[in-house]
Amino acid sequence: MTTKMFGAPVQRTEDLRLLVGNGRYLDDLGEGAYEAAFVRSPHARARITGIDVTGALDVDGLIAIYTYEDLAGRVAEPLPLLIPHPALTHGRTAYPLAKEFVNHVGEAVVMVVATDRYLAEDACERITVEYEALPPVVGIENAFRADRLVHDDVPGNCAAHLVQEVGDAPAAIAAAPNRLELKLDIERSACMPMEGRGVYARWDAADESLRVYTSTQTSTGVRAAVAAKLDLPLDRVECVTPDVGGGFGVKIVHPWPEEILIPWAARLLDHEVKWTEDRREHFISAAHERGQLQTVRVGFDDDGRLLGLDVEILHDNGAYTPYGIIVPIITSTQLLGPYKPGAYRVDFRSLYTNTVIVTPYRGAGRPQGVFAMERAMDAIADHLGKDRTEVRAVNFIQPDEMPYDHGLLFQDGRPLIYDSGDFPGSLDALKKLVGWDEFEAYRAQARAEGRRVGIGVACYVEGTGVGPYEGGHVQVETTGKVVVATGLTSQGQGHQTVFAQIVADELGVPIEDVTVTTGDTRRFPYAVGTFASRAAVMSGNAIALAARNVKAKALRIAGEALEADPRDLEIVDGHVRVKGSPGASVALGTVAVLSNPLRYAFDEASKAATQLTGKADFSKPPVAEDDEPGLEGRDYYSPPTATFANGMHAVIVETDPDTAEIRILRYCVVHDCGHLINPMIVEGQVHGGVAQGVGGALYERMEYDEHGQLVNASFMDFLMPYASEVPKIEIDHLETPSPLNPLGIKGAGEAGVIPAAAVFASAIEDAEGFPITRMPIQPSELFHLRKRFAAGEIPALRRGADHAAGTHR
Repeated sequence: MTTKMFGAPVQRTEDLRLLVGNGRYLDDLGEGAYEAAFVRSPHARARITGIDVTGALDVDGLIAIYTYEDLAGRVAEPLPLLIPHPALTHGRTAYPLAKEFVNHVGEAVVMVVATDRYLAEDACERITVEYEALPPVVGIENAFRADRLVHDDVPGNCAAHLVQEVGDAPAAIAAAPNRLELKLDIERSACMPMEGRGVYARWDAADESLRVYTSTQTSTGVRAAVAAKLDLPLDRVECVTPDVGGGFGVKIVHPWPEEILIPWAARLLDHEVKWTEDRREHFISAAHERGQLQTVRVGFDDDGRLLGLDVEILHDNGAYTPYGIIVPIITSTQLLGPYKPGAYRVDFRSLYTNTVIVTPYRGAGRPQGVFAMERAMDAIADHLGKDRTEVRAVNFIQPDEMPYDHGLLFQDGRPLIYDSGDFPGSLDALKKLVGWDEFEAYRAQARAEGRRVGIGVACYVEGTGVGPYEGGHVQVETTGKVVVATGLTSQGQGHQTVFAQIVADELGVPIEDVTVTTGDTRRFPYAVGTFASRAAVMSGNAIALAARNVKAKALRIAGEALEADPRDLEIVDGHVRVKGSPGASVALGTVAVLSNPLRYAFDEASKAATQLTGKADFSKPPVAEDDEPGLEGRDYYSPPTATFANGMHAVIVETDPDTAEIRILRYCVVHDCGHLINPMIVEGQVHGGVAQGVGGALYERMEYDEHGQLVNASFMDFLMPYASEVPKIEIDHLETPSPLNPLGIKGAGEAGVIPAAAVFASAIEDAEGFPITRMPIQPSELFHLRKRFAAGEIPALRRGADHAAGTHR
């Protein structure tokens, strides 16, 4: 009997291959290819006044040197602005190679191609670029002040200004019995996948076709962009994504300049060309995220119920806006979390600075939004002297209010409507898991031992499974094996396993018989990509629908062979059989043979199929007009709106009274992503997200000096948590199925990181007794805050007095 796979903690089928070194990543490909390296700007803002390449011309192995002047056609135009928006009134994108100005350190100016990377680097060092250095714009406040402009034709450095509102928030706040205003600050950070970006291209002159291998999150997007930029028909371009060592958002941009230049050079040189990013390039020329300044004004009643919420956001989008304004849009809508805000107004400005571009990074704007709302919730509780969970509970959207329409537009331009969720149930589960009600007794015990501890809580809602669509193709081979293809990519999330689980159940075959291919336009040409926790929801449902089509066809064909009504058939362990009569069956592989009238007896399945061939009906064609040969099916899933996962985190920390070191004592998560396909993989996703959240909250920031130099552009200086800094993570699951899709699932890829900054701020201030308004926070900063607090520069929490008295609630 086939074991049910959906919902089972199945071991990842791809892990053995990857763990024993049999993965094939971008740099494993292209032996013998020419390799590229780039001369990149050392200045944050400058005019290029001259480029002298003569010193590099005698480097052995040099193949070519390209500057902007060598580019032609659409390659010489600015890169596309992928996601226009009416509020993005001054979108600007870079040229593949800088034309006249450079606008951040690391911008590509010259590309060198040589027989290997070392020689290309040697040649780069001999190229002289003359610059007229210009004063840069660094930091959000400087950008907003606009004493200088990043782009001369963008007034106020403002790329976009968007206001969304429901009701009259300022009036509601003014009339509220209680009011607060918070000034919040989240620094820049960046994802650091183990594998950087990379591109490898092969031009076939005889076929006039191009194959591009790229470490991307969206192979179909790269394919379309390359075809457009190189003026090639789409069917002359193939894009293959090999194994990818982590994406986390930075590989969603398409195309990166290198994804255009490498294929362009491969065609020009009629030779394979490859580029593999090094770590410094990743720091200074890829993408960052997170940086925002927020002003939160809130009005509320004596129970802590929100009456009006007004949030102003200044968002740092870096030097260009190739990916539009998705990040601040997500912040502005997802900050509402599980709450009813009363009247709501959000106003954000997306600002240019002479720093690396900002594009989505795991969580994509949500950590900033959750920080704003959860800081407000804690502040309200402190103002009223209430338990922090009580204030949250009084503002929850209730289960019987689902679906809940916020009256706003989400990142996909569609209504922000929560499909399902049980927020009171999640909070109850979290309080039990972490021991919320028992914490004060623990605090008293710790205080008696001379220890300083605090507990924090933070809630979030995450829009997942955004459209517009994904597709899936399922084919049963004559061996009975099943091959599955979907267009979106995989970068380590376990897609091959969960998609195989879905197909195994839908078709009634062993999971070992299912093979899944992702991110290969040769196998599936229509797709969007892997981001926004959408893979399982989008491709998972598309593959399920495709498998159901295959199953229906298999039952029809088998019914003809077995002379049985398809409704009386079932598929078990790869055999179609009559229900209740297991002996009357036919192997699924044999059904695949029967589906194709070309019945050469080339294998055992074909021989078996010939025994089931009935008398031919010569009045009908071998393949009916509404049918096609083969046991395969294709389908697409396109949702009306995103589906919304949710969860809550709690953390207990201890802050050293002398060194201000922050230790994590416990970390608890309650998570709801609808039906679980594979609990083990979901928990792995949560673990990874929390690890990145710990890094973002306690360690990681991009340190720019006033000249726009990133001074910590290496792993020596950019601190990331090791396994020793990541706590044991305790997880409880709720399952409130989504009514929007056939599988009732929601995304889970980003949940772990979203509330981390907020929950750590909540716990640290609970331990210290004064507000935390800026993240990340490191021991040196906490130590400095303590000194300011002692000097009276920072007000105490109202509950701070209770700390000393031992009556804290």
